[in-house]
Amino acid sequence: MEKNKVEITGVDTNKLSSLTVEEMENYLIKYQNGDMLAREVLINGNLKLVLSILKRFYHKKNNLDDLFQVGCIGLIKAIDNFDLSYGVKFSTYAVPMIIGEVKRYIRDNNSIRVSRSLKDIAYKALKIKEEFYAQNGYEPDINYIASRLNVSEYDINNALISLKDPISMYEPIYSDSGDTIYLYDQIEDKKVTREFLNNLEMEEAIANLNKREQQILDDRFIFGKSQMEIAEELHISQAQVSRLEKKAIKQLKKSLK
Repeated sequence: MEKNKVEITGVDTNKLSSLTVEEMENYLIKYQNGDMLAREVLINGNLKLVLSILKRFYHKKNNLDDLFQVGCIGLIKAIDNFDLSYGVKFSTYAVPMIIGEVKRYIRDNNSIRVSRSLKDIAYKALKIKEEFYAQNGYEPDINYIASRLNVSEYDINNALISLKDPISMYEPIYSDSGDTIYLYDQIEDKKVTREFLNNLEMEEAIANLNKREQQILDDRFIFGKSQMEIAEELHISQAQVSRLEKKAIKQLKKSLK
């Protein structure tokens, strides 16, 4: 196998070529004048663009071949609909088209079901965003999208949020000196009670902790506060709260053996 050779849907990515800005313009003019061979050249000359975009989705649990094919659909749509009078680079127009196509594919294959009406609003909102971006070079605000669809800003936000991929409660979000902070550390838990502390042996073990460690355990496991909230109250970093919490729990386990 050749060095750095990667094949996706039978395409050797090591042999892909790119078109210059001048070549892109020439072939776009030819295609828009009816030259279908120019269309093929445009597609093949922009496959590297598709691959560069797919790097953003490398962590998704999807087949890379499938994503590549979907990305190519977005590329073809961009080629078919691009207007040279926009006065922007083709890539500026194509990138959001390709990303939108890939995101739609991932959403449609998501295991979590979202209502059809909510999906419809989200898809229409994304289409408006893509069209607005292609014409203006920046994304519209929620108010603009809501007015175009004649729905509330809340409905737009709710629809777009509902299509975001879920992440694990145990997703690491920060690491400092070996102390990893997970997503659940920043979430309040109002269901936690004092039950596991309500025994004499535990009370004695807690009494051996210093005041700050006791306060952190109380705030975390009795009042259900997040590490971030505790850090703000104690005027220390969340990493310090995490470190003190782990130290206190370790000491409790040792005392209760």
